[in-house]
Amino acid sequence: MKKKYFEDAFSTSIHVKELCLEQGFESLSMMASSIAESLKSSGKLMLCGNGGSAADAQHLAAELLVRLRPHINRQPIPALSLAQDISTLTACANDYSFDEIFERNLVALGRPGDCLLAITTSGASENIIRVINAAKNHQIKAFAFLGKGGGDCLSLADCSFLVPSHNTAAIQEAHITAGHALMEAVEDAVLADREN
Repeated sequence: MKKKYFEDAFSTSIHVKELCLEQGFESLSMMASSIAESLKSSGKLMLCGNGGSAADAQHLAAELLVRLRPHINRQPIPALSLAQDISTLTACANDYSFDEIFERNLVALGRPGDCLLAITTSGASENIIRVINAAKNHQIKAFAFLGKGGGDCLSLADCSFLVPSHNTAAIQEAHITAGHALMEAVEDAVLADREN
């Protein structure tokens, strides 16, 4: 097997993350503050995405629900993925539309003051556009992790972290790095509030 596959993958990932460093992380800092304030006020974080981004949404929700860092044991922090069980997903796709799978779940489970983190490499998925619009209509802060220029979601979300790349794998790798850092910032803010 040629080493070029692996060298290219790592080089691309490193380059994209260096571009993220250059543009800064003000948006992530703003998201962390808003999400922490929501959680301190009995709100919750809802996450969603398609494909690999759906897996990232579930992954990040689990970091708050269970444990993020092995040396920090704490009470669970309310977070959930809107990619619900397979029965809910297939029923909605069959009876209504795949475009509604996140929107319907957000309307059912979300409350004013909650936060949404939508993860999409393109920013152009109709089900993500619809859930962001639904969040805003229900007084839920809508945040987005984006790539490929951000698509329609860039102007719709209240705040976005845009990875400056068109390489799907590299965007996803930057998203999960940003997600872990975001969850750490949120966790620290929530724990600091609980100690006071």
